[in-house]
Amino acid sequence: MELDLYDETAKVTDEQQKLVESLLEFAGSHLNLPEDTEMSVTFTDNEGIQVINRDYRGKDQPTDVISFALEDEVEGEEAINFDLLDEKMPRNIGDIIISIDKTAEQAADYGHSFDRELGFLALHGFLHLNGYDHMELADEKEMFDLQKVILDAYGLGR
Repeated sequence: MELDLYDETAKVTDEQQKLVESLLEFAGSHLNLPEDTEMSVTFTDNEGIQVINRDYRGKDQPTDVISFALEDEVEGEEAINFDLLDEKMPRNIGDIIISIDKTAEQAADYGHSFDRELGFLALHGFLHLNGYDHMELADEKEMFDLQKVILDAYGLGR
């Protein structure tokens, strides 16, 4: 998987970036994603994610993680069937934005490490990019069970 990481805060250590990268690669293998899958993760602060949350979700407050799945269908737009293209193209699944401020706050609130919360948020966003959501109770159970399985198998369990 090709994963681009951007740290707008200059607070995320190399080890934390490697953790996110290896966890998402592990999760990609767990989901059997093609090796040429592409995505990005941006680390920002509460102020930065609040702007994104306001502009794209209509919620003028900071949040912990936002995912922009490129393969989500939007009303009025034609879906692209990549299987019909003559030339094999990498699959770009989208972008994840994580608030480092919220990561620290929630780690303290839940009584676990910053790294565990960072991994949880990265994986949560990653699953959204791959079509999982938690709008309905059955979907929530499926997504949260999968998060737990992957985090435990990777070694970031609670």
